[in-house]
Amino acid sequence: MTIRVLVVDDQALVRGSFRLLVDTAPGLAAVGEAATGGEAVAVARQVRPDVVLMDVRMPDVDGIEATRRICGDPGLPGVRVLILTTFDLDEYVYAALRAGASGFLLKDTPPADLLAAIRVVAAGDGLLAPSVTRRLIAEFARRPEPPGIPARDLGSLTGRELEVLVLVARGLSNAELAEHLHLTMPTVKTHIGRLLAKLHARDRAQLVIAAYESGLVTPKTPH
Repeated sequence: MTIRVLVVDDQALVRGSFRLLVDTAPGLAAVGEAATGGEAVAVARQVRPDVVLMDVRMPDVDGIEATRRICGDPGLPGVRVLILTTFDLDEYVYAALRAGASGFLLKDTPPADLLAAIRVVAAGDGLLAPSVTRRLIAEFARRPEPPGIPARDLGSLTGRELEVLVLVARGLSNAELAEHLHLTMPTVKTHIGRLLAKLHARDRAQLVIAAYESGLVTPKTPH
C-alpha cells in the first residue's frame, strides 16, 4: 500500500526537493503541495494524504495552526502530520505536538531518516525521539499547573494501562515496554491500542501529552 504524502513549505525549492525525495522512495508518493498553512488545510481536504510534511514558519497561517486545523477536522481522521523546521526550539516542539502533530524533525535530517520517519508516522506509531521527550518533560517542568484532562478519562484505565502509559510518556519503545513489563509484543500492542481508544489519542505523541497534562506523570516522577 502506497503512503500518500502532502508537502507543505513556503519555499518552492524546498517543496520540490522533498517531493522528489518522496516520489523516488519505494512505497511513497507525493500527492500534493502547499505554500501556506491555509493552502495545506484546503489541499489536505482535497487529496486526503496519509502524512503531511509540515513547515512551521509560513505566511498566512503557520504550520502549528494548520496542524491544529487538520488534526481537528473530523473529515480527516487518518491524516498524520510530521513537522519539519529549521528551528529546533522548545516552543515549536510542544506547540506542534499539542496541536496534534505525530512527530517533529529538523529539515537537515538525513534523507533516509526522513523517509523512515514518514513510514513510522503513517503506521500510527508517532515519532518521539528521546530528545523530543526530554524537551517535553522540560516544558512541563516550567508549567506550574498543567491544565489537566478530566479525571474520568484516566478513570477508565486499568492499573496495567496506567503503568504502560507512564512508560510510554518516558519514551520507551514497544520492545522496551515488553522487556520492562515482561510482556509479549502482541500484548504490549493491545495495551497501546486500548490507551489510544480510551484517551481518544491519535498516536503515541498524544499519549505522552495526555500523561503529562493529566498529572499522571510529572518531570519529577521516578522512572
